[in-house]
Amino acid sequence: MTDYHYILTERDERVGIVTLNRPKELNALSIAVIGEVANAMEEFDRDAEIGCIVITGSGEKAFAAGADIKEMSNKSPIDMLNAGFDDWDRIRRISKPIIAAVFGYVLGGGCELALNCDMIIAAENTRFGQPEIMLGIIPGAGGTQRLARTLGKYRTMEMVLLGAQVGAKEMAEHGLVNHIVPKGEQLSEAIKMAKKIAAQAPVAARLAKASVLAAFETSLQEGLAIERQNFFLLFASEDMREGMQAFIEKRQAQFKGK
Repeated sequence: MTDYHYILTERDERVGIVTLNRPKELNALSIAVIGEVANAMEEFDRDAEIGCIVITGSGEKAFAAGADIKEMSNKSPIDMLNAGFDDWDRIRRISKPIIAAVFGYVLGGGCELALNCDMIIAAENTRFGQPEIMLGIIPGAGGTQRLARTLGKYRTMEMVLLGAQVGAKEMAEHGLVNHIVPKGEQLSEAIKMAKKIAAQAPVAARLAKASVLAAFETSLQEGLAIERQNFFLLFASEDMREGMQAFIEKRQAQFKGK
């Protein structure tokens, strides 16, 4: 793996783990941090030995308490246009499933980074929020759009217009958090789930993710067409033959990603 300055990367069997590593700054997301996250995720995405990616933060107070405000405070519109927002799109295009293991403060860009993931495991002390309005700006990496698609208009307006923080329990009730765990157990629980995903047929897992995401970006008719196309495509895979034969023979399937 590449050496990084602001994040840590490691592997646990077929799981790639990315850790935000600026605990003194509450893992604030500078332009360089997001660039490194995108690079690490793309590296794991290209690695045939990795089946699922987990992202978490170091320290005990925050998964990520927002963007790096000192870095942004003197920027011009053109500076922000060139500030690496393409890296957020690179994260969005990762084809393998991504699980966020969050805790403490998950605010601003940190909330948006978690929302970019496919599943969220949250410690019971987690607080989600989009406080950008208090700085005279708004979320710029998907917060208004992804929250609205999950929480609905009215709760999202409260978070975005008031900067209100929302606990893990309420987020779970709205379907934004998959599981709530005791403080300190979020990473181990996320890795446990990631290992189960990584044990599935790799091509099927990627196409399953793509099909679900299509539901948020297309009409029902278009989404159904994408799902059907991906379903048919998997019948060309060796893993499909292996999976069905293993089921018939009552044994564990040995998937190869082919």
